[in-house]
Amino acid sequence: MDAIVETHDGAVRPSQAEAEEAVRTLIRWAGDDPDREGLLETPARVVRSYGEFFEGYTLDPEEVLRKTFEESGGYDEMVLIRDIELESHCEHHMVPIIGKAHVAYIPRNRVVGISKLARVVGIFAKRLQIQEKMTVDIAATIDNVLQPQGVAVVIEASHQCMTTRGVHKPAAETVTSQMLGAFREDPSTRREFLAMIRRD
Repeated sequence: MDAIVETHDGAVRPSQAEAEEAVRTLIRWAGDDPDREGLLETPARVVRSYGEFFEGYTLDPEEVLRKTFEESGGYDEMVLIRDIELESHCEHHMVPIIGKAHVAYIPRNRVVGISKLARVVGIFAKRLQIQEKMTVDIAATIDNVLQPQGVAVVIEASHQCMTTRGVHKPAAETVTSQMLGAFREDPSTRREFLAMIRRD
């Protein structure tokens, strides 16, 4: 028997068996037979893969950032991690969003391990959403926990709801940004960040 697990909003999550039955229903709706040999294990596989795709609901991005370091040698310039690969899912069609994030902050007193910034991107990516909200959430979380002089986030991604269905525009890419603090208030700081992420 599955343990009772709550969602991020306190609701009880369906059981593994209920989730697998939902997949079987979708297979039948698509016009195939979930009892044929090639599809017998598909419901369990799909549910396991969803556990990976949406693990961000079980993780706390703020907790990831709470361990910081004071021994920064007085460093107070921009810290940038460029080209953080991300895989997310569109909340409208539940199809993949594949892209890269660029995240920067300017420390005030403390710095955080650089892998933690990539981890925060990954946590928010592993949820159903729109790219605009993911961009804002990443920036707001870094700003709230680290309280730096400024935060900048740019995400460039391809949405399969546009590339493989609907308008079928495989070359289309969506770019979103969120600038806080010095990156919003100081044009030269913003230009420096944008120049550093620009591809030749």
